Amino acid sequence: MPEITSRRGLLFGAAALSTGALITGCTSNEPKDEGSDDKDQPVADDKPGKKVTIGFAGPQADHGWLNAINDNAKERAKKYSDVTLESTEGSNDTAAQIGQVETLINKKVDVLVILPADGKALTQVGLKAMKAGIPVVNLDRVFASPQAYRCWIGGDNYGMGLSAGHYIGEKLKDKKGATVIELAGLDNLELTKQRTKGFDDALKNYPNIEKVARQAAEFTVESGQQKMSQLLQAQKNFDALWNHDDDQGVGALRAIKQAGRDDFLMVGGAGALSAFQAIESDDSVLKATVLYPPTMAASAIDLARALGQGKGVSGMAEFEIPAFITLYSAVVDKDNVGQYMSTGFK
Repeated sequence: MPEITSRRGLLFGAAALSTGALITGCTSNEPKDEGSDDKDQPVADDKPGKKVTIGFAGPQADHGWLNAINDNAKERAKKYSDVTLESTEGSNDTAAQIGQVETLINKKVDVLVILPADGKALTQVGLKAMKAGIPVVNLDRVFASPQAYRCWIGGDNYGMGLSAGHYIGEKLKDKKGATVIELAGLDNLELTKQRTKGFDDALKNYPNIEKVARQAAEFTVESGQQKMSQLLQAQKNFDALWNHDDDQGVGALRAIKQAGRDDFLMVGGAGALSAFQAIESDDSVLKATVLYPPTMAASAIDLARALGQGKGVSGMAEFEIPAFITLYSAVVDKDNVGQYMSTGFK
């Protein structure tokens, strides 16, 4: 699963169309068009350009979100006739992944996209690539040194908690003595702590709401079912549940159904297809989920291509891509789920 970084950035699409000014004619009485092509900044677009070989070192696909990361990267690369993707097997073993990245460095790829199994442990190989003149797009789990990457792009775990808290808060703001519970992820992960902190900070805006219980699960269906059962037994009445992860949410929903409970609303996290489908059908307590979009891998490929071609981002004044891009944690509910359905991961 992704790890949190405390830094913040902005979301920009790296692949966008840019239209140069077209001058059809002028006379001596007409002002010169200062938006002529020779003054346009070079920006990435869908038109074939300089050929770029991108090395992609992703994770082992042992979770729905991680599998979606790999799929998004590979599918995005296929979109471009000027991109060749050199992809590794994917590993959660740091030593193995370091070896895979070093192989890509030795192949002299033009750009590297790396989602490290462990950001700190992979920092040195990131530095090695940068020193070899291969720019690195660091995906989600951040390296320990900004010198190890040219650009970081990833999700916002704190923002997930904020979005979930505000969504629940607005639903319950008029209810006196409202109570909520939290089904978190692995407590030894920084991302879990950040999601909880964001949630708690959001709830501070709603003095009528109290969080009365919290249980940590393990991002699996089995753990979600087990821990949710325990929460339901301990808490006979509450108004809302914030579940950190849609995969463990499948198990949580099973436990809720088995207990015959439908007296509260549930908000999930990440953006699984199963969650979107449940929200669309509107026949369970799950009413919304907060995104941690795996589409970031597709955007990482866009950024890597722009780097390899020496281009910037359309819509920005700078000639270079940004150094740090944090994605927004949007809330998906029945009002907008159709828009996001194609991005849901299995």
